[in-house]
Amino acid sequence: MRVILADDSVLLREGLTRLLDDAGHEVVAAVGDAAGLLDAVERHRPDVAVIDVRMPPGHKDEGLRAALEIRDGWPEIGVLVLSQYVEQHYAARLLAGRTEGLGYLLKDRVSEVADFLESLERVRAGGTVFDPEVVRQLLARTTHADPLSKLSPRETEVLRHLAEGLTNAAVAERLHVSLSTVEKHVNAMMDRLDLPRDPGYSRRVLAILRYLDS
Repeated sequence: MRVILADDSVLLREGLTRLLDDAGHEVVAAVGDAAGLLDAVERHRPDVAVIDVRMPPGHKDEGLRAALEIRDGWPEIGVLVLSQYVEQHYAARLLAGRTEGLGYLLKDRVSEVADFLESLERVRAGGTVFDPEVVRQLLARTTHADPLSKLSPRETEVLRHLAEGLTNAAVAERLHVSLSTVEKHVNAMMDRLDLPRDPGYSRRVLAILRYLDS
């Protein structure tokens, strides 16, 4: 795949460039700030952009704001946020939009090269990949209304796994239960939260996050 890297760390950019080259992918641009990222996306139209949250000039949320611009302006490009931080406001805005081809991983939790490359492939293919800690923090920010109090502990656990982007089958394998059991938990969870039924489970979970964030 054709990839753009956006991170203010030269060492990280060079390391990821070598990793992706070795895996047979092409890094068409590696930039250190949000403005350079948007220019590179305009020129190269990559398959995926890998973006840090905090970049020059302010080192706050420039990367995530650029990610939102890419989602709006070039919806065919996958976006994988790879950061040390969970910037909750803009992360919630990413979730509130179209979720195909979207990921948010924390750098210090990406310990296996194969897992990172698989996440990149899933985003390129239109999948959704979210670090469990990102999901936990996004859900925790809604505790003032305590919407999850309606859910059983097992339903909450299923919700967290689904929000990571796992399929029902993958959740069943992780929890060592049957697929039908997971489906029952999903249906009960949606009913308890008074959300409309939707055939796409990942979208339903993201709809729940939008609901909780409203």
